[in-house]
Amino acid sequence: MSAPSMTLFHNTLSPFVRKVMVLLHETGQQDRVALQDCVLSPVSPSAELNADNPLGKIPALRLADGNVIHDSRVILEYLDHQHVGNPLIPREGSARWRRLTLASMADGIMDASVMVRYELVLRAPEKHWDEWLDAQRDKIRRALALLEKDAIAELTSHFDVAAISVACALGYLDLRFPDLGWREANPQLANWFFEVSQRPSMIATMPKP
Repeated sequence: MSAPSMTLFHNTLSPFVRKVMVLLHETGQQDRVALQDCVLSPVSPSAELNADNPLGKIPALRLADGNVIHDSRVILEYLDHQHVGNPLIPREGSARWRRLTLASMADGIMDASVMVRYELVLRAPEKHWDEWLDAQRDKIRRALALLEKDAIAELTSHFDVAAISVACALGYLDLRFPDLGWREANPQLANWFFEVSQRPSMIATMPKP
């Protein structure tokens, strides 16, 4: 087996990193990538990460030629062009824009979830901005309701960039906000998530608190 040719700045708890890891497993590319663990913190990222990504955010992927690409959407697009199987991101047409829109919806759920997590963990309780927290939670609930209403058939049809992104967003909600009750409000989405959680790629990338 040849040595990995790329390095992924990585943390198992990041849903954005998990998207990349799931795609690597789904496309058989996981052995091409070495993992560089990073601390998950918005205020004290690693010096090595900052040198490669001045935004100090993960994931970032250092390529064999030394160039670095980020964020997760760009990395997914790049990696999807590096394997010989069926693409997980449609190359053209209306399907491309629809699947990327669903993936963007999932990214928005992750963004709001991470912001809630930071507010609750990094700021003292007396300094929490409750209205802002409620607004982020409302974003999450609205997005989940839309997926429940309009996207179940599409998510079920193919485990591609949209399904991977939604699955990782739901996994992060389970990890950080188990009391959110999203399953009760979205039973079809819950059933779909139960099924895709059995995929080897999802099991292999399960976050470990």
